[in-house]
Amino acid sequence: MNMKRFCVLLVAIVIASCNNNVSKKNSTVSSDTSFLVAKDIHTQSNADSVLLKHLDLDIKVDLDKRIISGSATWTIENTNKVNELVLDTYDLGIDSVLSDGQKVLYRLDSPKQYLGAALHIPIIPQTELVTVFYKTGKNARALQWLDPVQTLSKTHSFLYTQSESIYARSWIPCADGPGIRYTYDARVAVPKGLMALMSAENPQQISDSGIYHFKMDKPIPAYLMALAVGDITFRKINDRTGVYAEPAMIDRAHYEFEDVGKMVSTAEKLYGAYRWGRYDVLVLPPGFPIGGMENPKLTFCTPTVIAGDRSLVNLIAHELAHSWSGNLVTNATWNDFWLNEGFTEYFERRIMEEMEGKSYADMLWQIGYEDLEDEVTNIGKDDKDTWLKLDLKGRDPDAGLTDIPYEKGCHFLKLIEVNVGRENFDVFLNKYFNEHAFKTITTEDFLKYLDNNLIKDNATLKNNININAWVYGPGIPANCPHAGMERFDRVDNMRSAFLKGTLPPLAITQKWTTYEWLHFLRKMPKPLSLVQMKQLDDAYHFTKSTNSEIADLWFITAVTAGYEPAYGAMQEFLSTVGRRKFLEPLYKEMMQTGKQEMAKRIYKAYRENYHPLAQESLDKIVR
Repeated sequence: MNMKRFCVLLVAIVIASCNNNVSKKNSTVSSDTSFLVAKDIHTQSNADSVLLKHLDLDIKVDLDKRIISGSATWTIENTNKVNELVLDTYDLGIDSVLSDGQKVLYRLDSPKQYLGAALHIPIIPQTELVTVFYKTGKNARALQWLDPVQTLSKTHSFLYTQSESIYARSWIPCADGPGIRYTYDARVAVPKGLMALMSAENPQQISDSGIYHFKMDKPIPAYLMALAVGDITFRKINDRTGVYAEPAMIDRAHYEFEDVGKMVSTAEKLYGAYRWGRYDVLVLPPGFPIGGMENPKLTFCTPTVIAGDRSLVNLIAHELAHSWSGNLVTNATWNDFWLNEGFTEYFERRIMEEMEGKSYADMLWQIGYEDLEDEVTNIGKDDKDTWLKLDLKGRDPDAGLTDIPYEKGCHFLKLIEVNVGRENFDVFLNKYFNEHAFKTITTEDFLKYLDNNLIKDNATLKNNININAWVYGPGIPANCPHAGMERFDRVDNMRSAFLKGTLPPLAITQKWTTYEWLHFLRKMPKPLSLVQMKQLDDAYHFTKSTNSEIADLWFITAVTAGYEPAYGAMQEFLSTVGRRKFLEPLYKEMMQTGKQEMAKRIYKAYRENYHPLAQESLDKIVR
């Protein structure tokens, strides 16, 4: 699409209350341009005073020197007539700054923990353009530079970004808060023969010049800024969906994601039109630390989702659902993170129910509930970090990236659905997405909207739902809904039979999904005997599994049991997988079961294969 650039008239920036105060602070800035006045505790910018409307990015990617350099030009509106623009930076080298084309003296503060260094740029009331010439530093947390050996092809270097939560500031001088939205254009120069992709309109062919142009005409926050550069090719799925991957991966990826077009249509039937044009997926090299990142128009995903049987594509359903909850309607601060992830987890399960049936979705709900129970136990059932409304004052916002916003959030929404009826809840959600499209929202604003548009002072509903217990209370409330157990009950029977000496017959297990296998293994007593481990491995070949979810759980079971025949495959797994979801519990199990030396040896060998974010958390586990 080549739509004309437009000004963003509504930019939301939100107050993250230091004490979880539920008050709301709104202010009209002028008669024709208004936005929320806010102090997001994780941005040092003054975007509450200066409206950032559009970004023109002109950068060069040097894969050999591992540097991004160039300029970021911000179109601004100095609505409050302040004398400076303040932007977030993290380990950026600032070369010079222009204000409406004239060089100005800037000030770069000393770095603050987590937040980086605030960049102060003098402006006047009439200033419209501010340009920052800069280069990235060695400690840019958003950037993952891969040597050829760390890729699948082993022939070209690779770069990808991970800007969530507050890492965009490490490769772009910006106002880095989820409540600050803007449009952008970009010119990106990369080594010839490689492809560049962004969270924008993307090429489908390699540019002979190595220069790529991008446009994002919908306002997005900085954490959704994304860039990937490497030996990448494209394969069409349908007219508005496709997949990007390294050439050696493209056939497998295309097969795995063949139903993504159908998935988009299914989502639209539930909650309205997909508003971003294309929906494509980029399969990254193995070091990607998370399952997926919902970058608009282009989901970045882990290769661990490629199982060969399309059994793990609900991860794509999750990232797709973010096109409504998160990308379209965004949590205003990281204290409100559940508004992104709880809604998305709920939406994901509704998509999968439409595509695979209720009994399948019930398995996802039950697995999620068990994850929630484990997370509450790990954090502490009375800890405030188990509230939906978080208090991240003085902390890295990544501290809130637990299962609480995901699972407690989606179970809260499920509870509302159960009490008001699915049809009524769907009408409400459609209205919510439409009326808040391309805006941000706080927890308190959502609760007010919920009351005005759905609960409507119904005392019985309020009592049955008990909102405060969910949003401003710890642990799992007593009225948490539970999924049906039809398929898992049958698995429980098979497990009980196995523990009494009878293996589940292949005629049954061959029809099992990933989630039936996970439930089968999760509920096994620990440790299993070596005889039992061998029986299971001989029958179902877990050690050779290509399904990363099953393989990881099996390796944890093997470590607990001391089942050495699985160790070689486990080490191979740890050498090629970078997803923290798999790495952390496996290394923890080794450290907690007397296998510390094995953990340290393997981690030392493969640490450099992992993303810096994964290294940071694993360094605390493997000591």
